Amino acid sequence: MPHHRYRPYQDRVDVPALERSWPSARIERAPLWVPVDLRDGNQALAEPMDTGRKRRFFELLVSMGFKEIEVGYPSAGRADFDFVRDLAALSARGEIPEDVTIVVFTPAKPDLIDRTFAAIEGLPRTVVHLYVPTSPVWRDVVLGRSRAEVRAVAEAAAARMARLADARPHADIRFQFSPETFNLTEPDYVVELCDGLTELWDASPGRPVTHNLPATVEIATPNVYADQIGYLHRSLARRDSVILSVHPHNDRGTGVACAELAVLAGAQRVEGCLFGNGERTGNVDLVTLALNLHAQGVDPMVDFSDIDAVRETVEHCNRLPVHPRHPYAGDLVHTAFSGTHQDAISKGFAQHARRAAELGVPESQAPWGVPYLPIDPADIGRSYEAVIRVNSQSGKGGMAYLLRTTHGLDLPERMRPGFSRVVQDATDDSGREATPKELYELFETAYLVPGRDGGVRLDAWTTDRAPDGAHRFVCTLQVGDRAGDFEGAGNGPLSAFTEALAAAGITVDILDYSEHAVEAGGGAEAVAYAECRVDGVVCWGAGLDTSVLTASVQAVLSAVNRAGVGR
Repeated sequence: MPHHRYRPYQDRVDVPALERSWPSARIERAPLWVPVDLRDGNQALAEPMDTGRKRRFFELLVSMGFKEIEVGYPSAGRADFDFVRDLAALSARGEIPEDVTIVVFTPAKPDLIDRTFAAIEGLPRTVVHLYVPTSPVWRDVVLGRSRAEVRAVAEAAAARMARLADARPHADIRFQFSPETFNLTEPDYVVELCDGLTELWDASPGRPVTHNLPATVEIATPNVYADQIGYLHRSLARRDSVILSVHPHNDRGTGVACAELAVLAGAQRVEGCLFGNGERTGNVDLVTLALNLHAQGVDPMVDFSDIDAVRETVEHCNRLPVHPRHPYAGDLVHTAFSGTHQDAISKGFAQHARRAAELGVPESQAPWGVPYLPIDPADIGRSYEAVIRVNSQSGKGGMAYLLRTTHGLDLPERMRPGFSRVVQDATDDSGREATPKELYELFETAYLVPGRDGGVRLDAWTTDRAPDGAHRFVCTLQVGDRAGDFEGAGNGPLSAFTEALAAAGITVDILDYSEHAVEAGGGAEAVAYAECRVDGVVCWGAGLDTSVLTASVQAVLSAVNRAGVGR
């Protein structure tokens, strides 16, 4: 591949040397998240959103708790202009919360700035976002202007915005500036441009200006972007009057890392899209960023407690699917197919339940520490049903977990390897996943049916207890083509049953036995599991009935039939 055609970032941008503080910093609170789905994200769609989809998306963002929302590029076309006007009407009716600020986007052209201000008429709180391309390649190839000429364009546009805002003293209009292609621009020039507009707009702590520094196209590793942000953080004038914002893209696949390192380096605000929609490989993903904080014990300040509803709305509005492996939100991100993973998760859930009980708190409030699950899926509205799923790669722990959680069957440890082989044979043959319903059907066929129908059939039986305490089991057995009445005695009903089987010529030793109710309640079914040595062959059997005794007899008979007696 012709890699020699491309220049490393060191040849394209100068990053000043500085004493780094960001490597040892920690993110202890969420930055201001600003979704740009309705502007930047919408521009990247093959089918841009209509008014209905935009309205639905906006309502989602408000309901999630976003406080600044970039809603469009009103000078670019009628659709965006009309949508901003619709928001102004909603605001007038009190249908937009008072703490939500609308952001609109404009290039540095007088007529387009005027059009933008016409769109926001009546909105009580607005940020007007001005952008100018600033890097050498854009100045030379796209604009054909020098550094001084680009600065003059930016300042003329900023002055026009200030005059238009001054003409509306009752509106809260703040300003934002983006030196487009910041990460390819000379850092000293960015400081010069930003400081000039900070002064022109007379920024103050009570009315700060936002300087937004885009990685318009990713060109370097995230540490380089962090150094660039760190330099601006230390160099900008009136720093307490500036909100330092970043807008990473994902061309190198490191947009999330760039955003996180930028916040460590001093950024206070992050622009991005839900699930990373945007031009080329997309804008930085606000879902991943916010939930990364959640996973570190930091309040993300936005609500993802129903991640599936968020995803469904975004997929509907964007007409783009969210990948099943997308961090946190994909269908498969909390799912384990691997047997070793399933075993660890199952044990982790059990330990989590014990810890919650010891602390005397609900499981949803107990400290989280389950292997392979960085957060509790329930935090974002996911059920545990999707955590463990079974295919040919799965092990005994995962199958046992699903039978327990979906059907109330808690298989004994020593029984699980045998059932695992049954499931793996089925999934190897089908080549697909086994659903919980199919798992139960496999268990029923392998273990429950043999207790009711097989080579040895129990046609009728009774049990009672003699005055001396011994149990008696009287039954009619059909063994292959032979039928007869048999009787046995023992210290319990099952030992008496094995004696009756012995009278029929079938030697049975019960090696292990357990039982439990399938669910709570007096009328619930019971399940019994019996490991038996049948004429020298060791097999497990199971029985299910509202009577515990009947279930236990069926379990022993199941083991007998699974051992091949009577065939």
